[in-house]
Amino acid sequence: MACFLQAPMAYAILSSASSSSSSRAVRVPKPLKLSCGALGARNAAKIPMPPINPKDPFLSKLASVASSSPETLVNSSVNPDTPPFLDLFDSPKLMATPAQVERSVSYNEHKPRSPPPDLPSLLLNGRIVYIGMPLVPAVTELVVAELMYLQWMDPKQPIYLYINSTGTTRDDGETVGMETEGFAIYDALMQLQNEIHTVAVGAAIGQACLLLSAGTKGKRFMMPHAKAMIQQPRVPSSGLMPASDVLIRAKEVIVNRDTLVELLAKHTGNSVETVADVMRRPFYMDANRAKEFGVIDRILWRGQEKCPGGGCYSLKFVS
Repeated sequence: MACFLQAPMAYAILSSASSSSSSRAVRVPKPLKLSCGALGARNAAKIPMPPINPKDPFLSKLASVASSSPETLVNSSVNPDTPPFLDLFDSPKLMATPAQVERSVSYNEHKPRSPPPDLPSLLLNGRIVYIGMPLVPAVTELVVAELMYLQWMDPKQPIYLYINSTGTTRDDGETVGMETEGFAIYDALMQLQNEIHTVAVGAAIGQACLLLSAGTKGKRFMMPHAKAMIQQPRVPSSGLMPASDVLIRAKEVIVNRDTLVELLAKHTGNSVETVADVMRRPFYMDANRAKEFGVIDRILWRGQEKCPGGGCYSLKFVS
């Protein structure tokens, strides 16, 4: 039973019948059919033909290239280090980044098509600067940069400073930052042309309490269950420091304490002696006591009031 192997396109070489000196071989493409018998019994015995899978991707690609541009197969260079015909395939590509996948695939028409920004950027878009950590150098750098950026964007719109920080110490009293971290943010606030609305949520301790009181008069707020506390600066751990250096550090802490007392007296309306006296020991203040001491102006609370259509919630001020 005769069988045929038909290539999509092959080349045959034809010689001109003319004996003219200008005759030469011409390469003419034409379909080529080869019979199994023509291959010869000896070659057929040595080279058995394996079954061909029509769904094989390599053979499909090879057949496609042979039908579209057969010269690619005929004139392909032989590289001993690479298996033949692998160069026909596209070079491998790296996996797409999440942003590329998100831009290329729409998961849901109601979902955003761009990666969501980080939380500080969302708050900054609402002109909100949030201090939610102790005042370490990284926090100070970010807060000062955000304040400068908001003033550059609009020097007339107010800036809202939310504070939930233990200042330059942790809740257990261990020092985590220098007092200059709080003074840096304070100086940045004083340089702004905008109104500064300060809101205490959670805790405002030490230098954070100074920042709370440094807001624009009448725009300093506190949540009803927040706490404010002022205390003397603490000497950082001296370790194996010489005695003379410990004395120098102690003097610097006293200078920072006096500066903190003067600034608190300025913004709370109390005398320097009064502030220095209450700062001898940690002085805790709830919302009402902080208002009496002059740290804040109003207490924020979310209560229920009657509306024509029924009960509704609104933000109230306790004066």
